[in-house]
Amino acid sequence: MREARGTLGSTVSLDSVGEDRRFQLRHEDPFVAPPEARDAARRLRGHLAQPVTVWTAGEPGEPAGLTVSSLLVAEGEPAHVLGLVGTHTDLLEAAQRSGAFIVHVLEEPDERLAARFAGAYPGDPFEGLDLAWTEWGPRLAGARSVASCRLVGIEQVGYQQLVRGVIEQVTIGEDRLPLLHQLGRYRALRHER
Repeated sequence: MREARGTLGSTVSLDSVGEDRRFQLRHEDPFVAPPEARDAARRLRGHLAQPVTVWTAGEPGEPAGLTVSSLLVAEGEPAHVLGLVGTHTDLLEAAQRSGAFIVHVLEEPDERLAARFAGAYPGDPFEGLDLAWTEWGPRLAGARSVASCRLVGIEQVGYQQLVRGVIEQVTIGEDRLPLLHQLGRYRALRHER
């Protein structure tokens, strides 16, 4: 049996006629900086399990949406949602124009939806989705928990924008397992047995 060295450090085993091929690929990204060269605060944030949500805003014909995992709900009268989003996003512009946005809490089966609004797939993330237009923007169909919010502030914090909204309406969805994000992956919360 002979062995050939493939790309990215993979090993390809070939028998004498080249028919039996077994691949042993490394799961390391060759473009990722070594741990000692990475930003410590970003690494710390990555170790925190965070809820995955999709925020939407905009008017009919101009919807905007973004997957947001850095958020808090502050109880009170009124209650607030606080989230960190990128500086140059369509969502920020749409929320500023309309003065409102909607937070959709994603569930375990929503991993593809989360990736879609995170920009993992080309094209319009709203394409083919069922939407209901509300005074706060486009609402995604489904039985998810949703907070409809009035935009009350945006300020620069670190490299992101801190978006603050007053919660004007809450819909609690079915009791399902939430989708989480940790260490660069979507994960599901497991109930104890």
